[in-house]
Amino acid sequence: MYPYLRTALALVVHRPRTGISPGEAMVLRTRCWPWDADPFLELNNGRHLTLFDIGRFALGARLGLFRLLRQRGWGLVVGSSATQYRKRIRLFERFEIVTRLVARDEKWFYFEQITRKGETPCSAAFIRTAVVAGPKGTVPTQEVADALGLPDWYGTMPDWARDLEAADRGRPWPPALTVYGPQGGRLAASEQAQVSSSASQ
Repeated sequence: MYPYLRTALALVVHRPRTGISPGEAMVLRTRCWPWDADPFLELNNGRHLTLFDIGRFALGARLGLFRLLRQRGWGLVVGSSATQYRKRIRLFERFEIVTRLVARDEKWFYFEQITRKGETPCSAAFIRTAVVAGPKGTVPTQEVADALGLPDWYGTMPDWARDLEAADRGRPWPPALTVYGPQGGRLAASEQAQVSSSASQ
C-alpha cells in the first residue's frame, strides 16, 4: 500500500517557507519500518523508489510547487529513473533521504536523490519528472518556473547525468519484450506492428 500518511506528514512538515532554493539539497529523516522491509528484513528495493517519491514531494512543498499544483489542477509524472543500490538498510534502522533538484530543460525536471546512514550512501537515483495538465499533456518547465518565481533557474546537468539521459533516450520503445507473445513465442511481424502501433497511440 502506498504510504499516504507518511506522505501527508512530509508535506505538512515541509510546507512552503523560506530557506531553500533550487539546487539546494533537502534532508528527510525516517526509519525502515516492517511495512518497508522485504523477506530479508531490509528496505525493499521498490520501497526505495516510493520513499524517493516522498523526498521529491517534500522538496516540492518547500518550493511552493504543491500549492501551485492544487491551484491549477496539475499533476506530476515520472519519465524515467536510474537507481543504484550499494548498502543495505536493515529493519528499524534510521536513515536519511537527500533530495536535490539538479536541472531542467524545456519539458523535464531532473532530481538526484540518495539514501544514507550517517555519512554512508546506501542507494542513489537520478529521476526525470514532468508537470502535467491532464489530457493537455506536459506543462513546459518555463511556465512552472515562472509561476514559482524562478524564471531564470535552469541548473547544471553533470556529465554523468547527461550520459544517463542519452542512454535513456537511445532505448527502444516499445521495449523488445513486446515481440514475444503470452506463451513466450515470438509474434509474427504483423502482430509486432500492431503492438508498436497500439503503444504509439
